[in-house]
Amino acid sequence: MDLYLDSAATADWDRLMPTGIFVGITTNPLLAARAGLSYPEIDWGLMARKAADLGATELHAQVHGAPDSYAAWADRLLEAGSAAGIRTVVKVPLIETAIRQVPALKAQGCPILMTACYDAKQMLVASALGADYIAPYFGRMLEAGLPAYEAMAQMLAVTKSRGNRTRVLIASLRDADQLCRLSEMGHDCFTIAASVADMLLTDDRSLAAVAQFEDASAGKL
Repeated sequence: MDLYLDSAATADWDRLMPTGIFVGITTNPLLAARAGLSYPEIDWGLMARKAADLGATELHAQVHGAPDSYAAWADRLLEAGSAAGIRTVVKVPLIETAIRQVPALKAQGCPILMTACYDAKQMLVASALGADYIAPYFGRMLEAGLPAYEAMAQMLAVTKSRGNRTRVLIASLRDADQLCRLSEMGHDCFTIAASVADMLLTDDRSLAAVAQFEDASAGKL
């Protein structure tokens, strides 16, 4: 099981990365805006070093701007990762103008995550491109009335096809129950918001049981 923390807020990183349950961090311009950051002004060198210092082995960040600017931006992200000793992954949205940039990005050595996925057919595109990951927006799919669980089953089947190298990294999850149901299907790679991480880390019945243990050890029972 590989879990990623989906946040641009370094306060979330500081609080949750030391739990040891996350292998990496994922982010994008929307998460940056929510964290009060200007995405074009982010110092990826600093971000990569902080992520590495907190134990992350990967930092995923999304391209932005004109497609012909992706290569230069990705090169800076790769340099930031190399300097920090962390693998940096370039997130590319699944729209045609961006898809057309992937061969050049791969040629310059970029690990690739295809993002903003809403349909199982897009798994075929990611697999044909040889992308490292694809990120279906599971919660958004459900909220749009799409057959999200059926699509996740189809995408999982593609991972077993000959020559496939693309791993499904499910994003936009709303609660821990969704994680459990998708894990039962066979999925084992997720990126989750801090709020969902808190759901995983906390259970009222476990807290009550520990309180009983402590009372017993103190002779209060």
